[in-house]
Amino acid sequence: MELHFLGTGAGMPSKERNTSSLAFKLLEERGTIWLFDCGEATQHQILQTTIKPRKIEKIFITHLHGDHIFGLPGLLSSRSFLGGVDPLVLYGPKGLKEWVLCSLEISNTHLTYPLQFVEIEEGIIFEDDQFIVTVKQLEHVIPCYGYRIEQKPLLGELLIDKAKALGVPKGPLLGKLKHGEDVTLEDGTVVYSKDVTAPPKKGFVVTILGDTKYCDASRELSKDADIVEHEATFDHKTDHLASDYGHSTNMDAAKIANEASAKHLILNHISARFLPQDMEGIINEAKTIFPHVFVANDFSVFTLKQGKLVEVNEEL
Repeated sequence: MELHFLGTGAGMPSKERNTSSLAFKLLEERGTIWLFDCGEATQHQILQTTIKPRKIEKIFITHLHGDHIFGLPGLLSSRSFLGGVDPLVLYGPKGLKEWVLCSLEISNTHLTYPLQFVEIEEGIIFEDDQFIVTVKQLEHVIPCYGYRIEQKPLLGELLIDKAKALGVPKGPLLGKLKHGEDVTLEDGTVVYSKDVTAPPKKGFVVTILGDTKYCDASRELSKDADIVEHEATFDHKTDHLASDYGHSTNMDAAKIANEASAKHLILNHISARFLPQDMEGIINEAKTIFPHVFVANDFSVFTLKQGKLVEVNEEL
């Protein structure tokens, strides 16, 4: 799992930051990418990465402000030109389907793949054998949602020496045991998977919050999360603006992470008023409340290594 930030600005693009978009890369887990928000020029940002649009399986939209959706029609169209044939599912607030289909119809854009829509309400909006995605409505000036992505427990490691001691030969039977299946040997002996595998490992939890004021829903979605990505449009000196515009400060984000007992916090959606030289101060302020704070920049890539959040460089 990697979080690859494509746009980390607030409201409009600047020289340092594009509008909102985050690629949640699940290439090892399921061979696909989930995209969260798709601000203007997201596909241009993708050109600077190794991300392949045809690998995008789902797009989750937090809300319908332009800096979070204006890149959608172009990306959907380009996914066709780039050979996309697999279905794509769009999740977002009511109105998303109407806006997207209207844009495609008026521009006479024809897609080469099925496009599905899920107009979301609070609760579980997606679940399979790997992941659960839960949403809650946040507090912004229009309906806006936060997403909690929970990876289900991973299969425990196969204790191959134990399996061999019980007479299991090399080959497909070991694979079945590893994947939780009991097997019967040639002599009729039944070997139970639970006896030759380690306990399941806890999966990761990542919370991705849309534009919001400090609120209970953010805290609930962030409970015990490994990573909380939280907007930080303003700082403590401009906190009066945060409330007026339905946004948060770096300190608000740190309070949420602290109160939710999260492990790591990534500050995102940074106002253009803050320059690169201001980031150290933004981080240090937040660290007075919560210790493990990072700031996302365009093209930042984060991953978990042995439970710790680290920033990595993508090799093009």
